[in-house]
Amino acid sequence: MIHGNTREIFLPSYTKGLVMRSEILPFHQPSIGEEEVAEVVDTLRSGWITTGPKVKKFEAQFTDYVSASEALAIGSCTAGLHLSLAALGIGPGDEVITTTLTFAASVNVIEHVGAKPVLVDVDPATLNIDIQSVKEAISPRTKAVIAVHFAGHPVDLDALSNVLRPLGIPIVEDAAHAIGASYQGRPIGHGENLTSFSFYATKNLTTAEGGMLTGPSHLVERARTLSLHGLSRDAWQRYTPGANWRYDVVAPGFKYNMTDLQASIGIWQLRKFVDFQRRRGEIAERYNQAFTNYEFFEIPAQRDDIEHAWHLYTLRLRPEYLTIDRDSYLQELLARKIGTSVHFIPVHTHPYYRDRYGYCDQDFPIAMSNFERMFSLPLHPQLTDDDVTDVIEAVIEIGVGNRKRLAS
Repeated sequence: MIHGNTREIFLPSYTKGLVMRSEILPFHQPSIGEEEVAEVVDTLRSGWITTGPKVKKFEAQFTDYVSASEALAIGSCTAGLHLSLAALGIGPGDEVITTTLTFAASVNVIEHVGAKPVLVDVDPATLNIDIQSVKEAISPRTKAVIAVHFAGHPVDLDALSNVLRPLGIPIVEDAAHAIGASYQGRPIGHGENLTSFSFYATKNLTTAEGGMLTGPSHLVERARTLSLHGLSRDAWQRYTPGANWRYDVVAPGFKYNMTDLQASIGIWQLRKFVDFQRRRGEIAERYNQAFTNYEFFEIPAQRDDIEHAWHLYTLRLRPEYLTIDRDSYLQELLARKIGTSVHFIPVHTHPYYRDRYGYCDQDFPIAMSNFERMFSLPLHPQLTDDDVTDVIEAVIEIGVGNRKRLAS
């Protein structure tokens, strides 16, 4: 028996011996079934493997799923963010605010359009963009804010909009983690913000690579043109029987289209998505119940007005209760054959952004202090109940074995 601040915690028997698996538990495995395989084979045999009828079908199904005005299937979430800024006309001389605690893609796209990224700190509970910091960072050159739904917990969109709407500054939602999430009963992707989703191999829904952009029809249509070289008509419109081959280049666009091969996977992933999300929620709840009574852990925040997508389960250590740091903790987990990851290395610490804009590590203290003590646990539908038990036992065992003995 050990004592926390105000409660007693009875240690289960597994903390008395080394938890060890026979094989490593991967941090992630995609949930691909025979249905996806058959759909891809059908596409291969159809003779149409690039952007065509299955992309259109997937777009329509996704539009319905998130209640969007329109959806555009694209090559990646990064492509969607780049297209969003381009569709909004953002370019050299402009500034775009976003968080430092995100993957580099969220910030790289700002550089791609020639604008200046302005980084801000995060909310200490949700690790989403800090709205007070956004207020302080706004300048006459601010043309957009990229709001990252960290780990699948939605940003407080209404509060952010209340700051930005009077100034005419649009929100671009980075929903790479947030398919399946909702904010105040509204699915992420529903509404007037351009919103970009990721279907990368590790995401809640995968097409191997790929993404989806939702938002107002006029902006999504502008993005659609830009997504394929700025052509007025795509290949499906030009090469189906009886179609006219002519097209015009109306803008210097990009090559960001999704293929029918990718959409074939996505069609079935979307059909299975409710089951995927239910399983993710079950695993997250088991983690929460297991870790919540240990004073050396901080479990993820979940506000009452949201539905969490549970893309990541990010556990934070409380170093004041431990004799071990985060990196050593991960080494101990790896020794027990538990795969983990860290999300994310703050953008301002990477050499390009640090050197270009003169950032110091402690410019964003909340992001840095959380980065140094957090890690992500396996969380995907392929995990068995025994897998989840192995993760829980290993994580607790290491914490108990490296707990500071505080003076009473």
